[in-house]
Amino acid sequence: MPINEFPDYELADMTVVTKPAELRAMADPLRNTILDLLLERAATVAELAGAVGRPKSTVAHHVNVLLNAGMLRVVRTRKVRAIDERFYGRTARTFYVGRVPLEQITPPPWNNYLADAAAESMPAYHADQMRALHHHARISPDQAREFWKRVYQVVREFTEMPREGDGAYGFVVGLYPTDHPTLPTSGMEPAD
Repeated sequence: MPINEFPDYELADMTVVTKPAELRAMADPLRNTILDLLLERAATVAELAGAVGRPKSTVAHHVNVLLNAGMLRVVRTRKVRAIDERFYGRTARTFYVGRVPLEQITPPPWNNYLADAAAESMPAYHADQMRALHHHARISPDQAREFWKRVYQVVREFTEMPREGDGAYGFVVGLYPTDHPTLPTSGMEPAD
């Protein structure tokens, strides 16, 4: 399946985020929504405010926080009644949280995306419209890293799907170590 070019402007594939200001900027729920919307296409403050149902002044403040953190930039302008209207876009398709000394950031400003998705998905769950899987596998850290690279490609494919329909779907993934029980390495235990 060919992947369309989303968004409608140039941006880096990935940026590693490690500065406290960057982390705080992307942790706010409204700013996170703005970043999500700008994966589709560049937009003005007025368009973003209309999409999220908030005043333009509120959205302008949050756009400025993201601009100052280096996560947004002006990708184009146009004249509207002698005023330059700015279209904002992300600086990267993915903002990856890198190694951060936790003592510098307490409490951590980022969200637990799985918890956020659990809350967001409740209406779909009650309407029997949710699709979810939860599995465990005993794998090595190297296998986990390689698997996560493949998952990242699926996430990218999801965000680049052609835009159609009236609603938005959420997609969350997680890969994390657990204390889930495992069987012994060999299935051939001696019989008593």
